[in-house]
This record gives sequence, structure tokens and C-alpha cells, in this order.
Amino acid sequence: MTGARPVGLDAFGEAVYRTMLLHPDYDTRAIADQLASTEAEVRSALDRLADLALTRPTGSADRWRAVNPEQGLAALLALQEAEAARRQQEIERSRAAMAGLIAEYASAHAPANQPGIELLGSLDQVRDRLTELATEAAAEVLSFAPGGPQPAQVMEASRALDQESLERGVRMRTVYQDSVRNDPATVQYARWLHGLGGSVRTVPTLPLRMILVDNATAIVPIDPEDPRKGAVLLHSPGVIAALRALFDQVWDQARPLGETVQRNPHGLTAQERQLLRLLAEGLTDERAGQRLGVSLRTVRRMMADLMVRMDARSRFQAGIQVAALGWLGGAEGVLK
Repeated sequence: MTGARPVGLDAFGEAVYRTMLLHPDYDTRAIADQLASTEAEVRSALDRLADLALTRPTGSADRWRAVNPEQGLAALLALQEAEAARRQQEIERSRAAMAGLIAEYASAHAPANQPGIELLGSLDQVRDRLTELATEAAAEVLSFAPGGPQPAQVMEASRALDQESLERGVRMRTVYQDSVRNDPATVQYARWLHGLGGSVRTVPTLPLRMILVDNATAIVPIDPEDPRKGAVLLHSPGVIAALRALFDQVWDQARPLGETVQRNPHGLTAQERQLLRLLAEGLTDERAGQRLGVSLRTVRRMMADLMVRMDARSRFQAGIQVAALGWLGGAEGVLK
């Protein structure tokens, strides 16, 4: 075992494990003598190693057996992947909950002309206000752009404004969905933005459409599911802080658009993993496609490819295989 140690395995635990591998006949006292430590410290390390599935007790209280490194570290990696998947699901649920709460707050308070809230009841009003904000931006514009590939006319209309902002020194960071990677027009536009100094990343799904300007003003849709219902302009410091935290969290997990698509140890892309999770949660193919920003045909093509890789003949069998293979870190559910 050299280089970086697995998460959860501290330096002393690694030393104990290494000693057990080299000297399988050592009891706790011999290990303690070898490491110039105490038996109590060794026993504590052995308990931690057992939790990580790297050691197993024998019939004697003073003797433990080190698990084969290949098997033990594989089990440790599986545990870490399951925990990472669980945390990722919690983060995504938090994002969705935050987006819903912001939309409800805006919808409930905007008509009453509360301070810090401005209702934009039509798409024309939204476009006009966005133009004003972009022109007035002094330092930074942060955006979530869900919905997959962007309409060509929308990108073309934004080009002059984006160029003017970037040349003025405004920092621009935009998060698209992974599905745009397959759309030449959106990729070309993103590369053009990058060439002017803008930054573009992608994630499988986004919680809502959002533009945050100078950490002081935000535009979000009244209904994240239907942007045609209009939007609200928000100035409330508390809401802005929450939206900024949400953006930073998503940005940190997103990948630069030009980066090669990465696969996890199971061979899944982030988009494939998210598709499986959405279907396991009970979403239809059509609804999952909307969340991923891809067509129904693309969802079915992706699932057909995944089923071939799982050697599954039905969605039900695929659901069982996903659970058995640990592809979703223990998530349950049948892929309908």
C-alpha cells in the first residue's frame, strides 16, 4: 500500500494493517511492540479496520486476521461509493427543495409588491429585464441554463450582450446540462464564451433556471416547471445568499465543457447514473428526459444501451441488476 491511503484509513490504522499482512502470526501485543505503541491503541485501530472490512476477528481475543488487500480495499471502495451516492442524493433533494421553496416564496409574495420582489408576468418582460441587468452588471453574472441544448435564436440574441459584458470585465459562469455536449450549436456557443473569458460547466440535472447578477439581484421562474408563467426579480439578501450557495454547490460538482466525459468504477457516466436514479424514483421516461434535458428517444436509447451492458432483458430485471451491482449505492426500485 503506497501513495494516498483510502478515505477512512488513518496512518496508524494503515501501519497496523500493513504489520498484520507482513506478520500474520502476530497478536495484539506483538503488533504494539512492532509499532512502539500500546495494546489499547492497536485494539482501537483493529476495531476501525473491522468497520472498514479490512480485518476480521479470530477465535482468540488477541488475534485478528487481515483481509486480502484486493478484497478488503474493494469492499472499502464499495462502502465509500455507497456513502458518496447517499450524500449526492441528499444534496439533490436539498437543491430541489430549495428551488421549490424559492418559487413558492416568490409566487406568494410578488403580487403583493413586497420590498425586494418584482413580478415579471410575461416572457417579453423577462427578456427586457435581463437585458437591463446584463448592461448594468459590474462584476459577475452566474447562470443555470436547464432544458438541454439551447435554441439557436436565443444564443444568437445573447451573443452581442455577452460579448459586451465580458469585454467590460464582467465575470461570467454558466452551468448547462450534460446533454448540451451532444449539441454542436450549444457547444460552439460555449466555446465562443470561453474564448472571451467566460466559464462553462455541465451537470446531469439542474434544480431551476436562474441568473444571479453581482451577488445582489436574481431572476428565477415563478414555476420552475413552466418558465412561460413568468419570473420574479429578487433582491432579498437572504434569498440571494441561498441562491449563491446553491450555485457554488452545483458549480463545484460540475465539469468543464471541454473535459472528457468521465466514468465511475462501474463504467457509468454521471448522466447515465442520474437517469437510473430518476427512473428508480418512479419517474416516467418522458419526465426523466425533461429533467436531463434530452428527448424521450434519447432516454430509451440510453436505457437500451445500459440493459445490454447489464445483460438484462426487461426493465424489471434491469432494476434488480442495478441493485445487485451497486450502481446506485444501494438505491432500491424497479426501473419502470
